Amino acid sequence: MLGVIVNFITVLLGSCIGMLLKKGIPERVSTAAMTGLGACTLYIGISGSLCGENALIVIASVVLGVITGTLLNIDGAINKMAESVEMRFKKDGQGVCIAEGLVSATLLFCVGSMTVTGSIQAGLTGDSSVLITKATLDFVSSMMLASSLGFGVMLASVSVLVIQGGLVLLAGLLTPFMSTGAINEMTCVGSILIIMIGTNLMGITKIKVSDFLPAIIYAPVIYNIINFISKLM
Repeated sequence: MLGVIVNFITVLLGSCIGMLLKKGIPERVSTAAMTGLGACTLYIGISGSLCGENALIVIASVVLGVITGTLLNIDGAINKMAESVEMRFKKDGQGVCIAEGLVSATLLFCVGSMTVTGSIQAGLTGDSSVLITKATLDFVSSMMLASSLGFGVMLASVSVLVIQGGLVLLAGLLTPFMSTGAINEMTCVGSILIIMIGTNLMGITKIKVSDFLPAIIYAPVIYNIINFISKLM
């Protein structure tokens, strides 16, 4: 769990630094920075989306994911949870969106091959080198995100602790189902969600990305079902 704890601390510290920097940044500069951050997020999403090898898996995962998420009203639940915290950060009719920061940061920090492979490696062998490397990258990312999105990014440190910690503890059970192909498809679907976040940050769209979260779970499941059927035939 060393790598998970280090990652948790780096996101926490990075967020604190980013929030402190935000106080001295003029609004016009902050807006410009948000656009730049959105463009960089698009780049990260597009790069990750190229990992996928089967477009049908991606399409099925995204469609089934958003149907599930919409029926469960995940976006509404997250916004309701964040509403009480968000009110404390509103000043002069303006405020940061806690839910947006939480969801955006959680996806950026917890979606990708480094998260899955690093956590499984740490759980099976005790080697946390991949997670510690990831923690360094997340430290920088959390500073940039928190300077624009505020406290929600700091809350994402808890997501890192829960998600990566869970993967480490369940590594033995998940390994048979998380082949390279399954991880690639999951990364691809998650990266599509990151692209949505990028367009939201740039003000191009207002997509309820939270409702798409189940798609990340559907991707490896559908991959393994197809792989199982192909072996039978």
